[in-house]
Amino acid sequence: MARALRRIVTGHNAAGKSIVVIDGPPPGEISHPWAGDIWVTDETPADNAKPGDAAARPKRLEPPAGGSSFRFFVVMPDDPAMPHEKLEEIAAARFAAMGATHCRVDTRRHPAMHTTRTVDYIVLLSGKVTLLLDEGEVDLEPFDVVVQRGTNHGWVNRTKEPAILAAILIDARPIPGAPARG
Repeated sequence: MARALRRIVTGHNAAGKSIVVIDGPPPGEISHPWAGDIWVTDETPADNAKPGDAAARPKRLEPPAGGSSFRFFVVMPDDPAMPHEKLEEIAAARFAAMGATHCRVDTRRHPAMHTTRTVDYIVLLSGKVTLLLDEGEVDLEPFDVVVQRGTNHGWVNRTKEPAILAAILIDARPIPGAPARG
């Protein structure tokens, strides 16, 4: 059984000394022991003096304009028996829940395809997953890294085990013709 996600967030006390300010799971609803936003910044450079839990906010696919987000996410195994219409319904609901319906610009290849106004650094931690692109796909194994630069993409898991990934998303200038931020 996977252990729950633990965050250790540092800060400063009144004397300016380094301390632990948060030690525990990320806030909000967690759909899997290894899924959730770890930290979110509203601007670059980030304000390290701002108190509170920066991840305690509604979950969004894209980071705030000018900001970043760090998260873990899980790609569950595909169900080959699931009808395409049901897969489309599930994908549409998930993107809507993250305020990201505008990111689904071309889902002809797969309902999970999406485009964000970000540069993403993504590391596969465990399992196997396939990165789908408009043209082609790449099978990933643990510790493979993807630098995702605002392209239309999707993640599929054709194995029987969940795939766990870590991702840092940083706001970026839009590609000409890209969807407006939601």
